[in-house]
Amino acid sequence: MGGDQVSQLWHVQDAIKRTKVLTEGHFILSSGKHSKHYMQCAQLFQYPKEAEAAGKAIADLFRDERIDLVVGPALGGVIVAHEVARALNVRCIFTERKEGSMQMRRGFTIKPNERILVVEDVVTTGGSVKEVLALLEAESSQIVGIGALVNRNGNQNPFAYPFKSLTAIEIESYEATDCPLCKMGIPAIKPGSRMNQESK
Repeated sequence: MGGDQVSQLWHVQDAIKRTKVLTEGHFILSSGKHSKHYMQCAQLFQYPKEAEAAGKAIADLFRDERIDLVVGPALGGVIVAHEVARALNVRCIFTERKEGSMQMRRGFTIKPNERILVVEDVVTTGGSVKEVLALLEAESSQIVGIGALVNRNGNQNPFAYPFKSLTAIEIESYEATDCPLCKMGIPAIKPGSRMNQESK
C-alpha cells in the first residue's frame, strides 16, 4: 500500500490501538508521578508507514502557516519532527540535552527570519517543549506553534504559542505518596527513555 493511500486511510486513535502505544499496568512516569497507563509512541514510530502518516497528519494541521523549519526535542520528538518536515518539504533539526540543559548541537543553526514549528510525540506538562521554546526564543526565532501526536492534558494548552495535537487523551496520575496502585501492592516499573528528569 503506497504512502498516499496509507495517509488517506490513517486515523490516529486507530493507529494508537493498532501499534499498542497505550499500555496498562503500574508505571512511574518521568515526572515522578505514578499512573496505571503509559504512552510509548516509539511503538508507533517503529513502523515507517505509520510514522509517515502521523507526520503528514500533524503537518496538515499547519498547512495554512508558512513553515520553514521543524524542530523536535531528542529523543521522542526526533522521528515525528522529521516526518512532519518531510510532509512540509522543509528543513528539520533537533535539540538535545548536554549536562542537563537543552542545546542545539551537531552544527545545527537557526537562519534569520525562519518560521519555526516545534514538534513533540506526547505532551504532558510540556517540559521538554518549553526548554526548546526557551532555546529558540534566545535566538529571537519566529515560533509559529507547537504540534504533537498526543496531548495528555486533554484539551489544555500549556504553552504561550498555538498548540495543536492529533488527539487528546487524559491519563490520570498520582503523587507517589497517594498512589492507589502502591497501596494495593502492585509493583511499579519505570518505562521510557528519560528518567529522573522533568516530564514531557
